[in-house]
Parts: sequence; C-alpha cells; structure tokens
Amino acid sequence: MSDVETQIAAWRAYAEKRREIGTTDTDELEDHLRDRIDELVATGLAPDEAFLVAVKRMGSLDALTREFAREHSDRLWKQLVLVDADGEKDRDLAVVLGFAALGAVLVKAPALVGVGYDDSGDLAFFARNVAVLVLAPLAAYLCWSRDASTRVCAAVAGLFGLGVVAANAYPFDPDAQVTVLTAIHLPIALWLATGVAYVGGDWRDARARMDFIRFTGEWVVYMALLALGGGVLSALVLGTFDTIGYQADEFVGEWLIPCGAAGAVVVAAWMVEAKKSVVENMAPVLGAVFAPLFALALGALVTGIVLAGGLDVERDTLILFDLLLVVVLGLLVYGISAYGPGREWSDLLRLVLVAVTLLVDVIVLIALAGRIGDYGFSANRTAALGENLVLLANLGWSALLLLRLVRGTAPVTRLERWQTSYLTVYAAWAWVVVLAFPLLFGND
Repeated sequence: MSDVETQIAAWRAYAEKRREIGTTDTDELEDHLRDRIDELVATGLAPDEAFLVAVKRMGSLDALTREFAREHSDRLWKQLVLVDADGEKDRDLAVVLGFAALGAVLVKAPALVGVGYDDSGDLAFFARNVAVLVLAPLAAYLCWSRDASTRVCAAVAGLFGLGVVAANAYPFDPDAQVTVLTAIHLPIALWLATGVAYVGGDWRDARARMDFIRFTGEWVVYMALLALGGGVLSALVLGTFDTIGYQADEFVGEWLIPCGAAGAVVVAAWMVEAKKSVVENMAPVLGAVFAPLFALALGALVTGIVLAGGLDVERDTLILFDLLLVVVLGLLVYGISAYGPGREWSDLLRLVLVAVTLLVDVIVLIALAGRIGDYGFSANRTAALGENLVLLANLGWSALLLLRLVRGTAPVTRLERWQTSYLTVYAAWAWVVVLAFPLLFGND
C-alpha cells in the first residue's frame, strides 16, 4: 500500500494546483478516492489497480488519469473479460437471469389472473402499475448485489409498497387527468427509490448520488441497445413465421415484447455493473456530443415561439417541453460527472445551454400562468406549474454556479453537489403528485 500512498499524494498535489478546486474540496475528493480504493480492493483488485480504476471513475480529473489509463489499459480490459476461477461471475449471471425472469412474470401476472383488465380500464391499470411491476425486481437485484442492510431493504420495500397503494387504492377513472399523472410520476418516484438501493442507503453522500446518476445514464444507453436488438428479434420472428404461414403477431405483442422489456430492465443494470470501473462512462461522452446540438435546437425553438406569437400549453405540449428540460439537465449533470481541467469552452457551452433552457422554462411558465388565469387550476395545469417551478429553481441556481465556474470563482464540486442534492426535490414532488393529486382533484 506504500506505493498507493505515493500515488495518492501525487494525485492530490496535482489536484491542489487547480484553481477551481479548493482545499476543502480536495479533502472531500481524497476521502472519496480512498473509499473507492478500499471497495475495489475488497472485490479482489490489487491496490495499484484499485487506485487506477478509482481515479478513472472520478471523471478524468487530471492528466494522471489519462496517463495511468494508457499505461495499464490491458489490465483494465482483463478485469472485464476474465471469469473468476470459482465461477462467481457465472453465479451472478444466474441470479441476474432469475431477477429478469421475475420481472417478466410480474409484468404478465395481472393479465393472466384478469386483475384490473376490462374493456375500459386495462390500459389505465397497466400504465399505473407498470413502474412497480418492472422496477421492483431491479430494486431487489440492486439490494442483493450491493449486499444492502435489512434496514435499507425494508425502506426500499416500503417505498414500493407505498407505490402499490398509490396506484390502486384510489378508484381511478381511466380517462381522468390524475390517472395519466400517476402513470407519469410514479416511475420517477420509484426510480429514485431504486437509487436508495443502488447507493446502499447512503443517500446523503453526494458522490454516491452522482454514481447513481452515472448508473442511470448508462442504464438508459444499454436499454436503448437492448431495445434495438429486441426490435430486430421481433421483426425476424414475425417475418420467419409469416413465411411458413403462421401469424406470430399475438405472441410478439403480448409475450415477447413485454416480457423481454421487463427482463431487460434488470439485464441492462447488470451490464452497467459488469463494466463499472473498467470502461469509461458512455453517458458523459454522449452528453458532450449532444450538448451543442441541443443548444442550437433550443435557440431555434425560442425563435419559433417568438415568431409564432406565443405558446400553446395543451397537456401534450407541456409534457414534451418538460421532457426537453429534463434532458437538458441530464446533459448538464453528465458533463459535470466527466469534468476535467482545460475544458473552459465546455463550461461556457453548458452556461449557454442552461441559459437558453431557463428562457424556455420562463416562456412556458408565462403561458401556463395565462392558461390558469383563464380556466383556473386543474390537475394537469397544477402539476405542470409545480414541475416547471421545480425546474426553474434548479436551472436558475445552476446558471449562477456555472457563471461562477466560468469566472473561476467557484469549483465544479459545488455544481455537482447542487445537482445531486436536487434529486430529493424531484422525488418529493413526484410523490406529492402521486399521493395528493387524486385526493385534491378527483376524477374530473
């Protein structure tokens, strides 16, 4: 470990030379680095390999990361492809497939027993409950893989139980606004509950929350890849069966796609974990590619709204705009997770992106306020107002922190802590919509 201490000292000396990182921040980063090294050593890595992997996972903070990565890239790849002599990875894969199978069973169970399925409410029932059905096996898998304590597992199970109650206790009308709002917000609430399982209950640690954000980004990437593969498989099944005179539409639509999608939720998480600490995150790279494109698209959008003389704030329009704002925040967060020195132009680009997004959010809020003034509050308009106010607060403070970062008066860690801490605000608002809105607005 003496060699590792020398490497840590060299890394710290370099980090302290960076003007955007203060002494307090360096202490925090070093504590996190040491924790990561201890975790990786416990998994079987040699101390020097653990140092390399840990410093790489911290987002390419300095030139030492790139130098060590180049020097030891062969060993990094070996960690990805080699199987332990005792077959531990084979056992892990078997467990993963078991949880994936559980997801497939749960997603089909309501249809098999006929619960909630009739001519008027089948789609509404499934939309409200799908988050519980597909995310519960993922949360259970993460609790198992993280060796979470009984207290953490109980807390996660309690949140999912609350989700079941929220989705089914109220007599939902399939056409009611609150039905759609529950279907949209319950996945958000339960995904963040899954995050508690991912961090092993250590939700107060900003670095642990950032790890969960990275996990989320890479999970989305792998889900997209699995979806592409599933689409090809479905097309081949339909085509080949059609050539021999059989119609496989029902099998593909009612069994292959829903069961495969539910199982892919767990498999994608396993794929992220299998390459964790070995291959650099893909999500930050995609963020760097798409950030300038989104900045241009948002600029064109603002211009179009001004030329059109205003914004139509129908429900579908609000959902689309809110989704766009969330994607921009995701680009910002993943850019932060891969932050490195000498990237001042990236900071300026992020500032422009956030400023334009903030302007879009203000335009939406103005249009929404006019709509509420004309027609009053409804479940949809109230939810949209709350969500855009939540996003406005995040974007506004993020813009200020980015401005300070560009001017060299604040470290990037402050922006990172702000973004990761705000996850709790998103979770709180999602639960408010899911639990309170049916009672406040009913089935109007």
